Amino acid sequence: MTHLTRRSILQGTVATLALAAPAIRRAEAQAAFPSRNMKVVIPTNQGGGADRLARTFDDHWTKMIGKPFEYDFYPGAAGQVGYELFVNRRDRDGHNLLFGNMGPEMIMYTLQNPKYKFPDDFQYFCRLDVDDSVLFVRAQSPFKRIEDVVAEAKKRSVNVATSRIPHPASIGVLALGSATQSKFNLVPYAGGNPTMVAVLNGEVDVGVLPGANPIAMGDRIRILTVFNNKNALAAKMGNAPPVNQVFGTKIPDLYSSRAWAIHTEVINKYPDRFKLLNETAPKVFDVPAYRAEYEKTGAPIESVQYGDRDTCTKYAMAMIELANEYRSLLTGKKG
Repeated sequence: MTHLTRRSILQGTVATLALAAPAIRRAEAQAAFPSRNMKVVIPTNQGGGADRLARTFDDHWTKMIGKPFEYDFYPGAAGQVGYELFVNRRDRDGHNLLFGNMGPEMIMYTLQNPKYKFPDDFQYFCRLDVDDSVLFVRAQSPFKRIEDVVAEAKKRSVNVATSRIPHPASIGVLALGSATQSKFNLVPYAGGNPTMVAVLNGEVDVGVLPGANPIAMGDRIRILTVFNNKNALAAKMGNAPPVNQVFGTKIPDLYSSRAWAIHTEVINKYPDRFKLLNETAPKVFDVPAYRAEYEKTGAPIESVQYGDRDTCTKYAMAMIELANEYRSLLTGKKG
């Protein structure tokens, strides 16, 4: 006959719990998501456009998923520092996201060839906006039309402020120079706000950025052209003409789009977690208060345009192709 002692019973119970613990933890993790605050990496400076737009969005997203968002900012190497950190040092459990500017950051990815891979390591799944690139000057500038800028650039190299060299707006002005045999010298200022300041204080001749930044400055600046075949925001841009309309060029539409991104491993390993994020994010766009708060950032409400994961991926791949096409202009190297 087997005799059960208190010690043997306790030992058996502990052993059973030890064996069951991993399964219990997995079940609890699956049942309660998010179980802690959401952590977000932004690969640009704090206080910039990405910061403002992300926080405006999460004010309402938080209410839908039940947890607040915390932000870390890692500017550097045109965004590469932030992406490297997100991919390699953030837990791949769904609680970590990246909020990036797909256009310039996919151009950076193409030109700098970092170790992480798209879309193997991360994917964008919620686009917030579509923001056409523009060329602008301060209100007191002697340049009244884009033709004036090009005429001057045929005489000397015109300094152009940009938030970073790998950027759709940078491609726009360099492609314009190539098409019109004019010279433009890009000067990166590590962000939209510093770029605006450089133009306003006369440190540079002109600037190129997504249109939302210059529009927010009102009559302090003058937009001279838009790098798009149609200026959808002409009324807010002083009727600035499309560049191709003025010069008969064939420069492609160049715009930026901010988007939320997540580790690809989360999409595959935790489909329920990704489903929650992927299904709640689009609902934010239907909240009237979100649109009202977005407009308060100074960005035109017309630029708010939701895009799903497929839309984001197609855009990102198009940016890779565009970066390769204009690689020699952006790097100053032929071939």
